[in-house]
Amino acid sequence: MNRRIGRRAILIAGPTASGKSALAMRLAASLNGVVVNADSMQVYRDLRIITARPTQAEEASVPHRLFGHVDAAQNYSVARWLADVGREISAIEAAGHLPILVGGTGLYFRALTEGLSDIPAVPEDVRAEVRAWAEGRTAAEIHARLFEVDPVTAERLRPSDPQRNVRALEVFMATGKPLSAFHDSRSGAVLDVAACVAVFLEPDRDVLRQRIDARFDAMMAMGAGEEVEALMRRGLDPALPAMRAHGVPGLIRALRGEISVEEAVAIGKTDTRRYAKRQHTWFRHQAPAFEWVGLEAAEGRVMALVTGSICF
Repeated sequence: MNRRIGRRAILIAGPTASGKSALAMRLAASLNGVVVNADSMQVYRDLRIITARPTQAEEASVPHRLFGHVDAAQNYSVARWLADVGREISAIEAAGHLPILVGGTGLYFRALTEGLSDIPAVPEDVRAEVRAWAEGRTAAEIHARLFEVDPVTAERLRPSDPQRNVRALEVFMATGKPLSAFHDSRSGAVLDVAACVAVFLEPDRDVLRQRIDARFDAMMAMGAGEEVEALMRRGLDPALPAMRAHGVPGLIRALRGEISVEEAVAIGKTDTRRYAKRQHTWFRHQAPAFEWVGLEAAEGRVMALVTGSICF
């Protein structure tokens, strides 16, 4: 008797260092699945260690997709990921396998299940003009300018994130409308979250902090410093996403002799803990369809949800 899983995919979200990847690989081995990346930093080829991307051995143990397929010199966008993941999911389903998407990037999961805002393309001359204006200005100055023209979007964006603030300014300069005006118009969703098993891993906060610190120490022992040094030697624009991955800016400062390695490690751990807190907040408010589960109970709960959706 043939049987199939009645859910289109498994979606596993959670804070960094929560054990998502290990869970995804166990499920893939049990359910004829393919692990698909939904982490905006693990797409970069140059950063296997510092982003805790699966090792080569782990990638060989079960099929993995969209890990390390982008050069660090590229500014890989949510839109590009959505197009890539749509093709991958179609191919995985056509081969009779189960897509298991895993990561902590909330905007990826939102785009996957809700689509993207229909924002017009920004002409290259407008983009160049805005970026020339932003060159040499502080993140606070850029955010202040955005607040003048689009206070709604400015409230949503962190003042310390110049890339997204500049992007919002580009949209305003190109269209005469604030970026917030386009948020309600969305298209291009790949999956209906109601047709998926969707969970958010919620480890104990103290345990998570310990896991973050221990993982950063382990990454340093595995050669994260050498990996970042190789990236630094490429002379890439420091505003590129790969150059801002947690741990990278501090280690580059250490390599330049501005701070000690110990200080760089401390900064990396602190930044990662703060990011984990933001992930909790984002998914709590922006992804109500995800079921929150403790780390110890996660595999059993996902298997129960999957087993309950098996069709004959």
